[in-house]
Amino acid sequence: MIYRFGGDELDPALFELRRSGEVVPLEPQVFQVLRLLIENRTRIVTKQEIAERVWKLGAASDASISSRIRSARIAVGDDGARQCVIRTIHGQGFRFVAAVTEIVPANVGQPSADEQVPSALSSGRPGIAVLPFEPLGLPAELAVLCDAIPHEVIQTLSRLRWLTVIARGSSFRFRRPDRDLAAIGAALKVRYVLSGTVEAAHRTVTLTLELADARGGEVIWADRLTGALDDLTELRAQVVAQLIAALEAYIPLNEAREAQMMPWDRLDAWANYHLGLQHMYRFTAADNAAAAGLFARATEQDPGFARGHAGLSFTSFQDAFLRYGPVHDTAKAAARRHAERGLELDPLDPFANFTMGRSFWLTGELDVAGDWLDRATLLNPNYAQGFYARAFTDMLEAKGPRAQAGLDAAIRLSPLDPLLYGMLGTRSLSFLQQGKYDAAATWGDRAAGTPGAHFLISMIALAANTLAGREAQATHWLNDIRRRRPDASIAHFLSAFPFEKESIRALLTRVLSRHGSKSA
Repeated sequence: MIYRFGGDELDPALFELRRSGEVVPLEPQVFQVLRLLIENRTRIVTKQEIAERVWKLGAASDASISSRIRSARIAVGDDGARQCVIRTIHGQGFRFVAAVTEIVPANVGQPSADEQVPSALSSGRPGIAVLPFEPLGLPAELAVLCDAIPHEVIQTLSRLRWLTVIARGSSFRFRRPDRDLAAIGAALKVRYVLSGTVEAAHRTVTLTLELADARGGEVIWADRLTGALDDLTELRAQVVAQLIAALEAYIPLNEAREAQMMPWDRLDAWANYHLGLQHMYRFTAADNAAAAGLFARATEQDPGFARGHAGLSFTSFQDAFLRYGPVHDTAKAAARRHAERGLELDPLDPFANFTMGRSFWLTGELDVAGDWLDRATLLNPNYAQGFYARAFTDMLEAKGPRAQAGLDAAIRLSPLDPLLYGMLGTRSLSFLQQGKYDAAATWGDRAAGTPGAHFLISMIALAANTLAGREAQATHWLNDIRRRRPDASIAHFLSAFPFEKESIRALLTRVLSRHGSKSA
C-alpha cells in the first residue's frame, strides 16, 4: 500500500518518502514514526506506543521521540506551529491529520518462481527450495506441522536479499518420501534443497533438518531440534532462527568452496562476492585487501550489485577501524560512500543497512548509526550481526541492559558467527562500564581467545583484567598486543570505541597508560 497526502507519497514497501517522484532523505526511525502515524491516522498514537513500536529493545526518552517527530514534520513540510500534517494532542500523543489516499501498486506481490529463477541463475545468486517435511508416526492432528513449519520458513527466507526462494506452490509439489534431490534441483532451477522430518513422542516434537547441495546430494548442514508439544510456537521460532543462521554461514562457505575450484576468469559477480566474504572475515590487512579486490571485481561485472558495494563498505570500515593504512579519513569516507551506493541499489538489503549504520560509528554519530541498525533488524528479524552492531552502539552509549539484550539475541541467532569475538568483547566492555570488572575480565578473555579476534579485542582484555586485578592475565594480553600490533596505542583504542561518557574514556586512558604511553 502507498499512502498519498498533499504532494507526498509514503511507500512502506520501498521504505521511501517521495515528493514529486524524488526521494526525500529520512533516517530509519523517522520513517517508522511517520509510517506508524499514517497507518493509525484514525486515532491518537501515544508516546508509549511509539517507543514500543520503533525502539524495539528498550524504552525511548521523551527527547528522542520529540526529535523524531520534529524530523518527520520537517520531512513533510509541516512544523510545530501549523501542525497541518502531524498534530500534537497535549498529554495524550500525536495524530496524523492530513487527508490520505491509499494506492495499491500495479505490481503488487512477488514474481512467481518461474519469473524469479532465470534472473537469479543468470547472476549466480544461490537458490533454495524448501520441501514439505515428512511425518514419522505423527497423529493426524499434528500432521499440519509438516506443511506449517516449512511455510513459515519460506516466508522468513524471503527476507534474505542474497537468496532466491522458490514459492510454496512449486516446492510443495514434491511430497514423495523417495524424493530425488538432483531432479528437484533441476526442475526448480535451484542448487540447495531443505528437507526435514517431524515426529512426536511423550508430549515432545522432534524435527530433523537437512540442507543439501542438490547437484551431488551432499548434506552441507543438518540439525535435530526437540521441543514441548505444548509450546509449538517457541519450537517453530527456534527452527526458523537456527535455520537462518545456518544458511548465512554454510551456503556462503559452500559457494566459496565451489568458486575456488573454478578458473578465475569464469567467476561471476556472486562467486567473487562469496570469495570476498571468506577473506573479509579473516581480519588481516592482506585478507581485507583481497576481499576489497574481489568485491570491486563483482561490482565491475554487475554495476547494480548492491551487496558488492556493501562488501566494499565493510572492507573500508575495517581499514579505518583497524587502521590498516595511513589514510584514515579516506577509508572512513569510502565506508560511507559504498554503503550509500548499496542502499541506492537495494534499500531493503539488511547488509547494506548494516554497513550504513557502522559507517556512522566512524564519525561518532551513534544516534544515526542506531537508526540504520534498527532498520537492518527490522528488515530481517533474524539478522544476528544487525543485533550485535546495535548492541555495540548501545554499549558505547552506556545503555548496559539494552546492550546485553541485543548481544543475547545475536549470540542465540548465530553462536558460531565470524563476528562472535566482537559480540563477546562488547559484552566485556558493557560490564566494564557498569563497574563489574571480574565479569568484564572473564568475557574479555573469551573474546580475545575467539578465532578472528584482532588486537583491539586484546586491548579490551588487557583493560578488563587490569581493572579486575588479574595482573598475570593482563601481562599475557599485553604481550599478545605487542606481538601482533607493535604500534597499538590508546588513541587507536579510543578512536575505534568512541564512548559517549567522558568518564569511561578517562578511566580506560588511565588503565591502559599503566602499561606504557602506547599501552603496548
